Amino acid sequence: MKKIGIDARLYSQTGVGTYLQNLLFYLDKTNPKKEIYYIYLLKKDINKINFKSKNIVKKVADQKWHSFAEQTSFLILLIRDNLDLMHFTYFSYPIFYWRKFIATIHDSTPLLFKTGRASTKNEFIYQIKHFVFKLVLWLQVNRAVKIITPTKTVKQELIRIYGSKISSKIQPIYEGVDYKLLETKENKNLDKKFGNFFIYVGNFYPHKNVERLIRVFGDVEGKYKLILIGPDDYFSRKIELRKNIFLLKNPPTPDLVFFYKNALAIIHPSLSEGFGLPLVEAAYFETPIIASNIPVFKELWTDSYLVFNPYNSLDIADRINQFIENRTIFNYSDIIKKYSFERMTEETLKIYQKCL
Repeated sequence: MKKIGIDARLYSQTGVGTYLQNLLFYLDKTNPKKEIYYIYLLKKDINKINFKSKNIVKKVADQKWHSFAEQTSFLILLIRDNLDLMHFTYFSYPIFYWRKFIATIHDSTPLLFKTGRASTKNEFIYQIKHFVFKLVLWLQVNRAVKIITPTKTVKQELIRIYGSKISSKIQPIYEGVDYKLLETKENKNLDKKFGNFFIYVGNFYPHKNVERLIRVFGDVEGKYKLILIGPDDYFSRKIELRKNIFLLKNPPTPDLVFFYKNALAIIHPSLSEGFGLPLVEAAYFETPIIASNIPVFKELWTDSYLVFNPYNSLDIADRINQFIENRTIFNYSDIIKKYSFERMTEETLKIYQKCL
């Protein structure tokens, strides 16, 4: 029986974690019979997920990404398991792994913007780490037998950076709405606390441009609020809030559904994205989108959102005020049909079969 490995060490992280949670959820629903899947998880995550299928096996891999242990003991673990195919689901992987593997590259942001957890280090250490990161990613891109990207935009960015020789092995597959949001009812009790609000959902890394949004929203009419929703980490703790701006860290899913369903609009000022899961989730709940004019959003939403220049504070303010005056409504019912984690999983399994 063929053995396929899936790197799920980022299972509890935002972004990639949502990708992994949905990939594994829908993989389990297929109840695989012809292959056995080894799912590599951090020790702290091993009991967060249980599979019904007997052919999906959890394996403890307690080596953090971008670490020396990843390059040594995680490598040894994978070699011992003697996999027919390995799926690395993040930028980082053991560079001396010589067996067949595919890679999901979610975006090119770390190559375009020096950001992430490493930027909490001093500048010299960060420069070294960033150089090593670029080397590891270059090796991953060139050695993978297949590369999955969440959009055509990311595919084109990788070709621009690494050359046309990799074009034929890159397959864009759209993602979708988190299955937990599809299954959860909103917390209606929040009606008593929140009204007349916009939302931002996501991380607070510098390229997300949230600090500029906060400055802009400080001048918006006082009866409107901005709710920032994201993780509790170094970057969220650095945020300086202003009047009518609130920060909610890691809200439970029923609360998140409430904010999506009842927001006037979602505002997303990011300078770079690979896909933009919060916008897809907002569109599912028919929440209007006000967002950056970056290529990936143009690919996904064409003209079905209010567009601004994310580097121009006046332009962001104009679009927010335009929405307040006109309450623009968009119909996302046809667009949202293109985005599905279940379909993404089906396409990913087809890639596994082709590679085997």
